[in-house]
Amino acid sequence: MIAHALTIVKQNITDAARQFDRSPNSIQLLAVTKTRPIADIRIAFENGQTRFGENYLQEAIPKIKALCDYPLEWHFIGPLQSNKTKLVAEYFDWIQSLDKLKHAQRLNKQRPVHLAPLNVCIQVNISNETQKSGVMLSELPTLVEAVKAMPRLHLRGLMTLPAKRVDFNQQRIHFRAMYNAYQSLHSSFDTLSMGMTNDMRAAIAEGATMVRVGTGIFGERVK
Repeated sequence: MIAHALTIVKQNITDAARQFDRSPNSIQLLAVTKTRPIADIRIAFENGQTRFGENYLQEAIPKIKALCDYPLEWHFIGPLQSNKTKLVAEYFDWIQSLDKLKHAQRLNKQRPVHLAPLNVCIQVNISNETQKSGVMLSELPTLVEAVKAMPRLHLRGLMTLPAKRVDFNQQRIHFRAMYNAYQSLHSSFDTLSMGMTNDMRAAIAEGATMVRVGTGIFGERVK
């Protein structure tokens, strides 16, 4: 079922890209594997998936260790706490949920010298939701400039998790605002991570370069 679902998701990405005059190769798929067993990750890898996103460090680290012989790319996409930055710096290839200067400073200091600089996306609270992580657009330029100056971090772009909307045109509004911010900030950015299972098409329409899909690949999570 995972293999079949992966095929469908990739085809949906291709179809959306072509519908909105984009190259399917310009959009990467991140498989979100929080709460998923190692066996599911192996199946996804055997069917061509190499990028995986995790939200919870306590379950992610054992997976990364168990699959260390696989050529996988690990993205941390969950809320970050100061006492967890060292683990992210040591085990992950990417962090997509950076939203505080103090966390950036800790990650920069704690990234092991034998590893490449940690790839970073700054998370933006594009819907201005009080309960949600991410910097406000007004605060974004200051954090961008600070992270750019850190040698052990490689700032790749932006990430967002907007308020849920069912209507396609409503979904596009916040994604369009994110794309505008992405375009205006820095010419070296190459990653705009936005869109999940239920709003992926709208995100692609508005310029996403990476979509994060869990349920669409692995089915509904068991809580």
